[in-house]
Amino acid sequence: MSGLDPAIAARLKRNAAGLVAAVAQQRGTGEVLMMAWMDDEALHRTLTTRRGTYYSRSRGQYWVKGETSGHTQRVHEVRLDCDGDTILLVVDQEGAACHTGDHTCFDADVLLEAED
Repeated sequence: MSGLDPAIAARLKRNAAGLVAAVAQQRGTGEVLMMAWMDDEALHRTLTTRRGTYYSRSRGQYWVKGETSGHTQRVHEVRLDCDGDTILLVVDQEGAACHTGDHTCFDADVLLEAED
C-alpha cells in the first residue's frame, strides 16, 4: 500500500505493469535528462523527499537517483500531463543523469540532426 494521496493516484493512467513514465528535465534550461518508471510508491517518495525516486523494472526495486553514483536529483516541481500517463520532474541534476556517465540519456544516439 502506498502513501500517495488517493486524489493523485486516481488521476494516474498506469501501464499493464502498474507504472507511469517519468521524465526528468533540468530546471532553468529545460534540457531533457532521462526517462524512468514510477509506481504510486515511487511518486509518493519523490513528492515527500524531493529526491528523484524511481522503480527499476529489471531489479524489481526502488532506486533513488544518485544514491550509489552521487549524481543526485533535487526535485523542484512535479507535474502530471493532461492524460495522466506521464510525470514531469523539474530537477537540479548534480553530475551525469545517465547511468552511462553521459550528461543526459539522449547524448549518445542522434537519429536526426537539427536543420540550420
